[in-house]
Amino acid sequence: MQVNISKKTVIILVAAFLATGLVTTLVGVFQEDKESEEQVDKKGTSDGHFRQRDQDREEGASDEEKKPFSVEKPLENDPYEELQSLIGLESVKEEVRTLANFAKVQKMRADKGLKNPNMSYHLVFTGSPGTGKTTVARIVARIYKDLGILKKGHLVETDRSGMIGQYVGQTAPKVNAMCDSALNGVLFIDEAYALTQHSGSQDYGDEAVATLLKRMEDDRDKLVVIVAGYTDEMKHFIDSNPGLQSRFNRYINFPDYTPEELYKIFRMYMNKNEYTITKEAATYLQETLEYVVEHKDRNFGNARYVRNVFEKAIQCQANRISKEKNLTEEQLTELTLADIKKAFGR
Repeated sequence: MQVNISKKTVIILVAAFLATGLVTTLVGVFQEDKESEEQVDKKGTSDGHFRQRDQDREEGASDEEKKPFSVEKPLENDPYEELQSLIGLESVKEEVRTLANFAKVQKMRADKGLKNPNMSYHLVFTGSPGTGKTTVARIVARIYKDLGILKKGHLVETDRSGMIGQYVGQTAPKVNAMCDSALNGVLFIDEAYALTQHSGSQDYGDEAVATLLKRMEDDRDKLVVIVAGYTDEMKHFIDSNPGLQSRFNRYINFPDYTPEELYKIFRMYMNKNEYTITKEAATYLQETLEYVVEHKDRNFGNARYVRNVFEKAIQCQANRISKEKNLTEEQLTELTLADIKKAFGR
């Protein structure tokens, strides 16, 4: 049977065939480009990678290349409840609650279109080692997030070693890297006074402070800085630079723990780790902590000291019972007078 196809029909069929091939080719090219871009982004060698890193810095994400420093992500539990649950530190708790209440009211006033005085959220924590400054800094970061002051509420902890370089041109990039990591959160600088304690002719502490102050101004709406250290040293540090004086005007002092509070902290470690203690061991522990506090020097570690005593005590217990067989739960959990004495080195 002969089929008659007009010239016009042939032209239409050929055009349709060519169009179909062109679309298929374009789709394939698009898919290849997309896969290639994804692969390159994963390898970290394309412009897309650097765009992503810029976005991470904007959001305050951590970058492994910027260490040494630590990033503490905000926990989910209520920061106000955690603040209240801390042992001792009653004056600190009151200061933080006052700060939070003031910030909350200022936000309400702003929502109503009322004027507010300029408020600095940067803080100076003063006190001896082991008095809870880092713990409270984490809580403050989460409170700031809860109040809408910060978007993320994470905490980046560093010190002089994370801020100052050894050679010309290293310090400013290190400070900027720290600030990038802390954006929308809190940058916590422990022993901050060490930044301006010059260790020689080639010291870059002043450059670190100048760079930090610039970032605090440039990112004033998304970066909070908390500096911490011994009371006298921190006063000299803030007084050393007018820029520091203008930006840090709120101080919170952390008192040393009393013997009773240190004993409660030891019991807290025991409860967390499922240990018990004999009556005579508990009495000896209390008496020894009283003696230690009475004879302490300015380097006394407070809660850090108690944690070390606890860790030594459970190691002494392990040495004492490790060779015994068929241990009971009581034997595995109980700290005795001998364990506590050895933990204190007696």
